[in-house]
Amino acid sequence: MKRLLYIMGIFAIVLVSNCSEIPENDDPILGVWVKTELQQDASKNTNSNVKEEWTFNDVYLGRYERFKNGSLEYSTDFSWEVDNGVYSLKYEVDQLNPLQLTMDLPELLLQNGEIFATKQ
Repeated sequence: MKRLLYIMGIFAIVLVSNCSEIPENDDPILGVWVKTELQQDASKNTNSNVKEEWTFNDVYLGRYERFKNGSLEYSTDFSWEVDNGVYSLKYEVDQLNPLQLTMDLPELLLQNGEIFATKQ
C-alpha cells in the first residue's frame, strides 16, 4: 500500500510540475532603445556626446546606462509594465523620475508625443 501511495505521489508531482508553464513575453518593446545627443559645455567651450540606452527584457526588468564620450557614466536597473499601450518605467534609484511612454515603432514617445528613444 505504501508503494502505491509513493508512486501516486511521484505521479502527482510530475503532473503538477508539467502543468505550470511560464508565459512567454513577446512584447515589441523587448530589446535595446537608444537616445543620442550632443551637449555643449559653455564653461569649457567643448562638446560632449551623450548616449543613453534602455535594455528591456522579457521578465519586466531592464537596465539603463548613460555614456558620455564613450565612457559609462551611470547605470541602474528599472522595472517596466504595460497597460493599454502605455509603458511605465520605474527606476531603482530615486534620482530618476518614473516615465510613461507609448510606442510607435521604431520609436518610444513621451506623453506629449516627443521622441524619447529609438529602437536599435
